[in-house]
Amino acid sequence: MTFTGIPVTALDFYEDLEADNTKAFWTAHKGVYDESVRGPLEALVAALAPEFGSAKLFRPYRDVRFSKDKTPYKTHQGAWFGESSRYLHVSAAGLFVAGGYWDTSSAQVERLRRAVGDDVAGPALERALAQTRRARLTLGGSTITRVPSGYPKDHPRADLLRYKSLTLGREFGCPAWLATSRAQTEIAKAWRAMAPVVEWLDTHVGRD
Repeated sequence: MTFTGIPVTALDFYEDLEADNTKAFWTAHKGVYDESVRGPLEALVAALAPEFGSAKLFRPYRDVRFSKDKTPYKTHQGAWFGESSRYLHVSAAGLFVAGGYWDTSSAQVERLRRAVGDDVAGPALERALAQTRRARLTLGGSTITRVPSGYPKDHPRADLLRYKSLTLGREFGCPAWLATSRAQTEIAKAWRAMAPVVEWLDTHVGRD
Protein backbone atom coordinates (compact mmCIF):
# COMPACT_ATOMS: atom_id res chain seq x y z
CA MET A 1 0.00 0.00 0.00
CA THR A 2 1.42 3.39 -1.03
CA PHE A 3 1.27 6.18 1.54
CA THR A 4 -0.74 9.12 0.20
CA GLY A 5 -1.35 11.06 3.41
CA ILE A 6 -3.42 11.03 6.59
CA PRO A 7 -6.97 12.14 5.74
CA VAL A 8 -8.82 14.75 7.77
CA THR A 9 -11.43 12.07 8.46
CA ALA A 10 -8.86 10.46 10.80
CA LEU A 11 -8.84 13.58 12.97
CA ASP A 12 -12.63 13.83 12.77
CA PHE A 13 -12.88 10.21 13.90
CA TYR A 14 -10.88 10.93 17.05
CA GLU A 15 -12.79 14.13 17.75
CA ASP A 16 -16.02 12.12 17.66
CA LEU A 17 -14.47 9.33 19.75
CA GLU A 18 -13.48 11.84 22.44
CA ALA A 19 -17.15 12.86 22.64
CA ASP A 20 -18.49 9.29 22.63
CA ASN A 21 -15.87 6.81 23.83
CA THR A 22 -18.13 3.76 23.84
CA LYS A 23 -18.17 0.31 22.30
CA ALA A 24 -21.34 1.26 20.41
CA PHE A 25 -19.61 4.18 18.72
CA TRP A 26 -16.50 2.13 17.96
CA THR A 27 -18.50 -0.72 16.43
CA ALA A 28 -20.52 1.68 14.28
CA HIS A 29 -17.42 3.54 13.04
CA LYS A 30 -14.77 0.82 12.92
CA GLY A 31 -14.78 1.00 9.14
CA VAL A 32 -13.72 4.66 9.37
CA TYR A 33 -10.91 3.70 11.76
CA ASP A 34 -9.68 0.94 9.46
CA GLU A 35 -9.81 3.06 6.29
CA SER A 36 -8.79 6.52 7.57
CA VAL A 37 -6.54 5.74 10.54
CA ARG A 38 -5.12 2.23 10.57
CA GLY A 39 -4.67 1.84 6.83
CA PRO A 40 -2.81 5.14 6.20
CA LEU A 41 -0.58 4.63 9.25
CA GLU A 42 0.34 1.11 8.18
CA ALA A 43 1.36 2.55 4.81
CA LEU A 44 3.25 5.39 6.53
CA VAL A 45 5.31 3.19 8.84
CA ALA A 46 6.16 0.92 5.92
CA ALA A 47 7.37 3.95 3.95
CA LEU A 48 9.50 5.18 6.87
CA ALA A 49 10.92 1.75 7.71
CA PRO A 50 13.92 1.78 5.30
CA GLU A 51 15.39 4.76 7.18
CA PHE A 52 14.03 4.36 10.71
CA GLY A 53 13.44 0.64 11.10
CA SER A 54 10.32 -1.42 11.60
CA ALA A 55 7.50 -0.05 13.73
CA LYS A 56 4.92 -1.30 16.15
CA LEU A 57 1.41 0.12 15.79
CA PHE A 58 -0.20 0.21 19.20
CA ARG A 59 -3.53 -1.40 19.90
CA PRO A 60 -6.48 1.02 19.94
CA TYR A 61 -7.80 -0.44 23.21
CA ARG A 62 -6.91 1.03 26.58
CA ASP A 63 -5.74 -1.16 29.47
CA VAL A 64 -8.30 -0.19 32.09
CA ARG A 65 -7.50 -2.88 34.68
CA PHE A 66 -5.75 -0.50 37.08
CA SER A 67 -7.21 2.81 35.93
CA LYS A 68 -10.06 4.86 37.34
CA ASP A 69 -10.77 5.98 33.78
CA LYS A 70 -12.70 3.11 32.23
CA THR A 71 -13.17 4.55 28.75
CA PRO A 72 -12.30 1.63 26.47
CA TYR A 73 -10.46 3.25 23.54
CA LYS A 74 -7.35 5.37 23.11
CA THR A 75 -8.00 8.78 21.60
CA HIS A 76 -4.93 8.58 19.37
CA GLN A 77 -3.19 6.02 17.20
CA GLY A 78 0.51 5.70 17.94
CA ALA A 79 3.45 3.97 16.28
CA TRP A 80 6.82 3.22 17.93
CA PHE A 81 10.01 2.72 15.91
CA GLY A 82 12.09 0.86 18.46
CA GLU A 83 15.29 0.55 16.42
CA SER A 84 15.65 4.32 16.06
CA SER A 85 13.77 5.45 19.21
CA ARG A 86 11.22 7.46 17.21
CA TYR A 87 7.49 7.82 17.79
CA LEU A 88 4.44 9.39 16.15
CA HIS A 89 0.74 9.56 16.73
CA VAL A 90 -2.41 10.96 15.17
CA SER A 91 -5.27 12.35 17.24
CA ALA A 92 -8.02 14.94 17.02
CA ALA A 93 -5.29 17.56 17.46
CA GLY A 94 -3.40 16.29 14.42
CA LEU A 95 0.11 14.88 14.08
CA PHE A 96 2.67 14.59 16.89
CA VAL A 97 6.22 13.27 16.46
CA ALA A 98 8.86 12.49 19.08
CA GLY A 99 12.14 10.73 19.70
CA GLY A 100 14.46 9.80 22.54
CA TYR A 101 14.35 7.65 25.67
CA TRP A 102 11.06 7.60 27.55
CA ASP A 103 10.51 4.37 29.49
CA THR A 104 13.88 4.29 31.26
CA SER A 105 15.05 1.75 33.83
CA SER A 106 16.81 2.69 37.07
CA ALA A 107 20.15 1.76 35.50
CA GLN A 108 19.47 3.98 32.50
CA VAL A 109 18.51 6.89 34.75
CA GLU A 110 21.79 6.50 36.62
CA ARG A 111 23.76 6.47 33.36
CA LEU A 112 21.86 9.51 32.12
CA ARG A 113 22.67 11.51 35.24
CA ARG A 114 26.29 10.44 35.22
CA ALA A 115 26.68 11.55 31.61
CA VAL A 116 24.87 14.86 32.16
CA GLY A 117 27.16 15.56 35.10
CA ASP A 118 30.30 14.67 33.17
CA ASP A 119 32.47 17.61 32.06
CA VAL A 120 32.74 16.26 28.51
CA ALA A 121 29.49 14.38 27.84
CA GLY A 122 27.33 17.02 29.57
CA PRO A 123 28.39 19.96 27.38
CA ALA A 124 28.05 17.69 24.34
CA LEU A 125 24.39 17.17 25.24
CA GLU A 126 23.87 20.92 25.60
CA ARG A 127 25.30 21.45 22.10
CA ALA A 128 23.07 18.69 20.71
CA LEU A 129 20.00 20.25 22.31
CA ALA A 130 20.91 23.65 20.86
CA GLN A 131 20.92 22.08 17.39
CA THR A 132 17.46 20.57 17.86
CA ARG A 133 15.91 23.82 19.05
CA ARG A 134 16.56 25.31 15.64
CA ALA A 135 14.19 22.66 14.26
CA ARG A 136 11.46 23.81 16.70
CA LEU A 137 11.68 20.62 18.73
CA THR A 138 10.62 20.74 22.37
CA LEU A 139 12.53 19.02 25.16
CA GLY A 140 10.42 16.66 27.24
CA GLY A 141 10.65 13.72 29.60
CA SER A 142 9.96 12.72 33.17
CA THR A 143 11.58 14.95 35.80
CA ILE A 144 12.01 15.14 39.55
CA THR A 145 11.54 18.32 41.57
CA ARG A 146 15.12 18.63 42.89
CA VAL A 147 18.65 17.96 41.71
CA PRO A 148 19.35 14.30 42.57
CA SER A 149 21.52 13.48 45.57
CA GLY A 150 25.23 13.30 44.86
CA TYR A 151 25.20 16.39 42.64
CA PRO A 152 25.59 20.01 43.78
CA LYS A 153 22.43 22.10 43.64
CA ASP A 154 24.31 24.78 41.71
CA HIS A 155 25.60 22.35 39.09
CA PRO A 156 25.86 24.11 35.69
CA ARG A 157 23.44 21.53 34.24
CA ALA A 158 21.18 21.25 37.27
CA ASP A 159 18.03 21.43 35.15
CA LEU A 160 19.15 18.53 32.94
CA LEU A 161 20.13 16.46 35.96
CA ARG A 162 16.48 16.47 37.05
CA TYR A 163 15.47 14.43 34.00
CA LYS A 164 14.77 10.72 34.44
CA SER A 165 14.01 10.36 30.74
CA LEU A 166 14.81 12.59 27.81
CA THR A 167 12.68 13.14 24.72
CA LEU A 168 12.16 15.62 21.93
CA GLY A 169 8.81 16.31 20.34
CA ARG A 170 6.92 18.52 17.96
CA GLU A 171 3.19 19.13 17.58
CA PHE A 172 2.48 19.63 13.89
CA GLY A 173 -1.29 19.92 14.26
CA CYS A 174 -3.16 19.71 10.97
CA PRO A 175 -1.17 21.43 8.22
CA ALA A 176 -2.44 21.19 4.65
CA TRP A 177 0.29 18.67 3.78
CA LEU A 178 -0.92 16.14 6.38
CA ALA A 179 -3.39 14.70 3.87
CA THR A 180 -0.67 14.30 1.23
CA SER A 181 2.43 12.16 0.77
CA ARG A 182 4.50 15.15 1.94
CA ALA A 183 3.65 14.09 5.51
CA GLN A 184 6.26 11.34 5.22
CA THR A 185 8.89 13.91 4.20
CA GLU A 186 8.05 16.27 7.08
CA ILE A 187 8.12 13.48 9.66
CA ALA A 188 11.46 12.20 8.40
CA LYS A 189 12.87 15.75 8.45
CA ALA A 190 11.82 16.24 12.09
CA TRP A 191 13.19 12.85 13.09
CA ARG A 192 16.53 13.56 11.40
CA ALA A 193 16.75 16.81 13.36
CA MET A 194 16.48 14.77 16.57
CA ALA A 195 19.52 12.68 15.64
CA PRO A 196 22.15 14.59 17.70
CA VAL A 197 20.25 13.99 20.95
CA VAL A 198 19.16 10.42 20.16
CA GLU A 199 22.73 9.52 19.21
CA TRP A 200 23.99 11.09 22.44
CA LEU A 201 21.50 8.96 24.39
CA ASP A 202 22.52 5.82 22.49
CA THR A 203 26.19 6.51 23.28
CA HIS A 204 25.95 7.58 26.92
CA VAL A 205 22.78 5.89 28.21
CA GLY A 206 22.14 2.95 25.90
CA ARG A 207 19.56 0.23 26.17
CA ASP A 208 19.25 -2.36 28.92
